[in-house]
Amino acid sequence: MKIIGIAAGLHAGSFVNRLLEAAGGELPESVGFEVWQGLGEIPPYEAGQPAPAAVRELAGLIAAADAVILTAPEHSLLPAELSHTLDWLTAREALSGKHVAVMSASARACGAMWAQAELYKRLQGAGAVVTGAELVILPGCRHFDEDGHLADLVLREQVRAVIGPLCPAELLEPALAAEALEPAPRRREPALKLCEPVLDVREPALSR
Repeated sequence: MKIIGIAAGLHAGSFVNRLLEAAGGELPESVGFEVWQGLGEIPPYEAGQPAPAAVRELAGLIAAADAVILTAPEHSLLPAELSHTLDWLTAREALSGKHVAVMSASARACGAMWAQAELYKRLQGAGAVVTGAELVILPGCRHFDEDGHLADLVLREQVRAVIGPLCPAELLEPALAAEALEPAPRRREPALKLCEPVLDVREPALSR
């Protein structure tokens, strides 16, 4: 199985980029995961014009994949680069019938509601089968460990609930789920409760 990841942020250190990488780490080991990083190369859609190379590349990756994971920041409007990308993909019917899991991050409840609703509308209009959630990021919590894995257990469970339905049931059987979804071994740390407060640790920006 193969899943393509798209982060609606142009900066590698932004929260949505790190969230996408961490989500990939929660997938079963047998699932291939590739992050596409050409968002900044997508021009505005022009009807009747040949698709640029970056669009053809992404469309080819999606066609060869079983599903897509998309992370987006809290915005009332979608980032322009993501909007352009969805326009091109819709015109090429690249998302038709494709399963897409969407995660929007916000520091307050309902803060990403409009971005989430707009993504659902655009993706469903493109023919995708959409699932997802608005993730509430708790201020003052440590969300990632030194290796980029999810350190906040609440956020981790939310992410797993979103990406789990993308995988075939046989990969997520109860007897195998704990092992399959466990990220790569890392330094053992004390168990977290709701979140682990930290001092003098800079969390990546939510947006671009």
